[in-house]
Amino acid sequence: MTENATAKGEQTRELILSTALRLFREQGYGKTTMRAIAKEAGVSVGNAYYYYGSKEHLMQAYYDHLQVQHRDAVESILATEKAFVPRMTGVLRLWLEVAAPYHEFAGTFFKTAADPKSPLSPFSEQSQPAREASVDVFRQVVDGSDLKLAADLKTELPELLWLLQMGIVLFWVHDDSEDLRRTKALIDRSVPLVDRLLRLTRIPGVRGVVNDVVGLIRAIRP
Repeated sequence: MTENATAKGEQTRELILSTALRLFREQGYGKTTMRAIAKEAGVSVGNAYYYYGSKEHLMQAYYDHLQVQHRDAVESILATEKAFVPRMTGVLRLWLEVAAPYHEFAGTFFKTAADPKSPLSPFSEQSQPAREASVDVFRQVVDGSDLKLAADLKTELPELLWLLQMGIVLFWVHDDSEDLRRTKALIDRSVPLVDRLLRLTRIPGVRGVVNDVVGLIRAIRP
């Protein structure tokens, strides 16, 4: 395949994805068909299916796209801020900014993602690349922060912070407050609590409990 053909293929792929996301926002995920996406993008239905086998594949591409946007958005704060609270708060708030255009159709989409057997579940095998990319962001949050943690806890913490974000995302889906006031308050008030709990783990009497928690996490991990 020539370089020009490859570039054209990538442009077509991006056009189909951007068109699908716009239609998801305007019409809702459930009402948008692959035929409608192809028509709006100006490509054949067969061409649309060539690049994306289904709407689920489009949403997986959206997952990946969202993680790339978030990773790029947090570069500055990860490079300059060392204190855990503003570092973690900034990363979570920047996710809200990146995801803001998709808030209106998120509820419909997450009904599908909530099904444990759905490929759109954030815990599914198909979502693994996006999930690992997000966990890696939180690994950077921890590694570059001023936290002093036991090695075992430090290893497991990025995934726990990702799970915290998943809880915030679920809250965000249902948040109809002006300018997402409640979700922002949840972030701003929960992160300092996490910080305090993590710093308590350095106290000798607490370390045994921490070891038990780490053991529990490892025991239930798939």
